Amino acid sequence: MGDSGLRLYSYWRSSAAYRVRIAINLKGLPYELVPVDLTKGGGEQHSEAFSEVNPQELVPVLTDGGRVIRQSMAIIEYLEEMYEGASLLPGTARERARARGLAQLVACDIHPLNNTRVLKYLENEDGMPQIERERWIRHWITLGFDALEKILIDSPSTGDFCEGDVPSIADCCLVPQIYNAQRWTIDLSPWPTIRRIHATCMALPAFEKARPENQPDAPQG
Repeated sequence: MGDSGLRLYSYWRSSAAYRVRIAINLKGLPYELVPVDLTKGGGEQHSEAFSEVNPQELVPVLTDGGRVIRQSMAIIEYLEEMYEGASLLPGTARERARARGLAQLVACDIHPLNNTRVLKYLENEDGMPQIERERWIRHWITLGFDALEKILIDSPSTGDFCEGDVPSIADCCLVPQIYNAQRWTIDLSPWPTIRRIHATCMALPAFEKARPENQPDAPQG
């Protein structure tokens, strides 16, 4: 629907921003990336300028002309509804519901428990040592991946990707969570279906381009 004038406020290692970058790339849309450093000076997301963009002081945020869309899942759905290109949702109501359910398993039940602000709270308010925080992270990712693997194995709808043979919103969410698991040295061998789907995703340019290390604000060298 016309030319894209999209700006994405992003942090290179943010899982939520990562899933939106994948979605934009799958749609084949050009966009301007606006880095928001979540670590510099206590976090640029807390600056007055960014708070005006998002009072939650979180990334990602997408602007499209005068529109401001917050929350990664809403952004992905907005891109799907507003722009042509590869579909991020399957064709039938049942397939769309399953893809959304898989996406939310990651985005709502795994990711929030190991994101930056939760870990900072555990450290600063509860005084939780690093080793305990890492155990916390591994616990919730493992619990979530155990369930996700079973759901994927038990359904004939699982194909090359989480839902069928075309990447969807579910894969946009899965890949960043695997990046997190690898970052925290979680052994992925118990989840062969998840690993297979991840490998299939990462063979696609849209996923490779969205990788944290390939972002302009990623540390160099």
